[in-house]
Amino acid sequence: MTAPLALSMGEPAGIGPDLILAAWSLKDAVAVPRFVAIADPEVLTLRARALGIAVPLAVVDRSAFADADFSHALPVLRVKAANPAACGTPAPANAKAVAQAIALGVELCLNGEASAIVTAPIHKAALAAGGFRHPGHTEYLGELAGPGHTPIMMLAGTGLRVVPLTVHCALKDVPGRLAATPIVAIARAVLSALRRDFGIARPRLAVAGLNPHAGEDGLMGTEEETLIAPAVAELRAAGFDVVGPLPADTMFHAEARETYDAALCMYHDQALIPLKTLDFHGGVNITLNLPFVRTSPDHGTALALAGTGQARPDSLIAALRAAESMAQLRKHATP
Repeated sequence: MTAPLALSMGEPAGIGPDLILAAWSLKDAVAVPRFVAIADPEVLTLRARALGIAVPLAVVDRSAFADADFSHALPVLRVKAANPAACGTPAPANAKAVAQAIALGVELCLNGEASAIVTAPIHKAALAAGGFRHPGHTEYLGELAGPGHTPIMMLAGTGLRVVPLTVHCALKDVPGRLAATPIVAIARAVLSALRRDFGIARPRLAVAGLNPHAGEDGLMGTEEETLIAPAVAELRAAGFDVVGPLPADTMFHAEARETYDAALCMYHDQALIPLKTLDFHGGVNITLNLPFVRTSPDHGTALALAGTGQARPDSLIAALRAAESMAQLRKHATP
C-alpha cells in the first residue's frame, strides 16, 4: 500500500479544519487521495459540530500512520492546540501546534512514512505573535529540509504553471531583488522539477520581462538587457528549451500558453494574476527544490468563512491530487 499523504491542519481558527472535513466527506464522490490529518481531534470535532456535519474520526499513533484506514473514518495524528475552540479568531497560543504539525509532516515524508505533505493555510500574524520566526510556510519548509535545498514557489492551475522570481516584496524593491536573484539556478531547478515531478521529458520554459513590452530595447527599462536576456542565453547555450524575455501582457493567452510548460515571472502579481484569473478555485501552491513533495491550497485562512459552511474545498482537493501525482512521478523518476 502506498504511504498516505500527510495533511497538516494549518490555522485552527481558519477554514483549514472545514476543508479537511469536507475533503474526507467527498472522498468517494470526487476521488480524494488517502491522507492522514495531522491535527487536534478536538478542533475537528468542534468544527464538524459548527458545520452541522458528521465526520467520524479515528485517532492514530505514529506506528499506525502508514496503514491508517481512510475508508470509514478520517484518520488523525494528534497534535494538541492550546485553544481548540477558536473559530474565526486566531490564537497566538496555537502557533506551537501549527508549527509542530508541519514539522511532523515533513519528518514523516523524510522517513518514508508519508508520500508527501499537504499544508492547510496558516495565519502568519498569529504565528509571529506566538513566537514563530519564519515569514511563512516556504521558509520554514526550507529550514526543515536542511542545507542545500532552497525552496522555490510554483503556482499551478488548469493550463498554467508559474514561478515568481521575487515573491513577497514591494513592487519598488523588485529590480534590486531581481539583480540579486540567481535566475539561471532557479530556472534550472524549475526545469528539473518539470521533468521529475511532472513527467515532462523535454520541458519548455518561458521567461517574462520585467518592464512593459519587455523593455522595448531599453527604452522602458534595462533589466531585460542586463539581467534577463543574458540568463536566457546561458540556459539556451546549455541546451535548455527556454525563451524570453517576453512581454508579460502577451504570454498568458491560450495560444501562448500552449508553447511552454511553465512561466518564470519577475514578481508576485505578474505570476499570480493570470493563474488566479484562469483557475481561482483550483490553484495549487507547490514548493519545488525540496527532498519531499509539498503542496498547499492557493488561498489563505479565510477567517470570516470558518465554521460557516461556505468554504470551498476545491483548492485543497487539487493540492491533494497534485501531491499524490508528484509523489508517484518522483518515486519512479530516473535519477
